[in-house]
Amino acid sequence: MNQQTSSSRYDPNRLLNTLMARLSLKSDRELSRTLHISYRLLEKIRSGALTISPSMLLWMAECAQTSIEELRSILGDRRSRARMSFVKAT
Repeated sequence: MNQQTSSSRYDPNRLLNTLMARLSLKSDRELSRTLHISYRLLEKIRSGALTISPSMLLWMAECAQTSIEELRSILGDRRSRARMSFVKAT
């Protein structure tokens, strides 16, 4: 993923399509199996019903062997920091 495709608009489809190209996958079903998520969850992300969580983004970066920053740029996430809301401080 050498290209830096950034946009000011949050677009999970751009990210999912880039992942499919990077991983040489032909369908959303293949992508869901590769990411170990349900196809229905992937559909909800594509439709905009669910946003991509930081933990999901981390997993995508590991699968695609790229940086989270690059994926966030492709996604259109312009926040300076992503919060890990599921982490509980002890």
